[in-house]
Amino acid sequence: MKYNFDQIIDRRGTNAIKYDKMDFFFGRHDLQPLWVADMDFATPDFILEALKQRLSHPILGYTKRPQSFYKSYIDWAKKRYQWSVSNKWLEFSPGVVGALSIAILSLTNEGDKIIIQPPVYHPFFDAITGNKRQLVKNPLLKDKNGIYQMDFNALEKLIDSQTKMIIISNPHNPVGRVWNKTDLEKLGKLAIKYNLIILSDDIHADFIYSPHQYTPIIKLSKEIAQHSIIITSPSKTFNIAGLSTSIAIIPNEDYRKNFQKKMHDMHLFLGNIFGNIAFETAYQKGENWLNEVLKYLKENINFVQDYLNTHIPTIKTAAPEGTFLMWLDFSETGLSHNVIKERLLNEAKLALNDGKSFGDNGDKHFRLNIATPRKNLETALEKLKIFA
Repeated sequence: MKYNFDQIIDRRGTNAIKYDKMDFFFGRHDLQPLWVADMDFATPDFILEALKQRLSHPILGYTKRPQSFYKSYIDWAKKRYQWSVSNKWLEFSPGVVGALSIAILSLTNEGDKIIIQPPVYHPFFDAITGNKRQLVKNPLLKDKNGIYQMDFNALEKLIDSQTKMIIISNPHNPVGRVWNKTDLEKLGKLAIKYNLIILSDDIHADFIYSPHQYTPIIKLSKEIAQHSIIITSPSKTFNIAGLSTSIAIIPNEDYRKNFQKKMHDMHLFLGNIFGNIAFETAYQKGENWLNEVLKYLKENINFVQDYLNTHIPTIKTAAPEGTFLMWLDFSETGLSHNVIKERLLNEAKLALNDGKSFGDNGDKHFRLNIATPRKNLETALEKLKIFA
């Protein structure tokens, strides 16, 4: 492999949230951080070189996005997902979470109902309630093997005249499902039947493990596309989340105009020079790097599963189909959620994401970020032996 993902890079003192805000979130700073969903691998060298080259010019003034910015994603989608994306569908947004709120504000009204399917990425909750919409939960169903499914029967019963939108995560954070064509077609048919907007956070779309395949919901049919918005970014894929640059893919012209208007009303359309450059460079030059990191991540997943099965069988986890996150189930330890949390912090000294932050059905679950050198995972798993 050209790239060395075993390299341990000291991130402390760089204002990295994962490392330098542990005091704020966990009440102590001496934890091993495996929580925030960015990678502990070096940002690819070709991206850093492009940024350095731009820094050789002494003026960093207002800057437009060239057409090559959008073309880089169009070419990437064609090659990686066999998906033809129209240039007119694409809108810049300053980060995926911000784009979720822009879509909610521009396409729904105060008091409207928006459905999510927990356990799910916790900013979904805040984007809905913080913008004075009604949060409606349709919990995912978990089978005996730890695999989650959408509960379509319950979902349809929740829809009424006030329901305007459903937000999904594909691949799903934190449980690692890659929603297949059948799942997405069922969802699309409900959106058509009840005139709903499907807002799909696809930021992890490039982290897919064979034999699974990423299906953009917009790709399924023209009719489903008219009810769907995808928000995505290279920020997870190439470890450039700090540059806050993403795109919204909006085939429906009315939705797109409303989204554009809200972006302009809030003056969020400019973005920043370095986000633009990193975005374009990542999609133009990143394929080989991505293939290598996917191989390493899959080996990390296998390592975690083998270790838990051998040494800590009371902690269960299903191999994620996508993402670089693993959803650990501590139910068989016989301990309460609060006791598990306390022991993780004060005995194992590990910073993992609390499963309850993803919804009530995250009880006795914690999210582990495996996008880190294997030595770090080995150290963390040794600490988890307190639950054996």
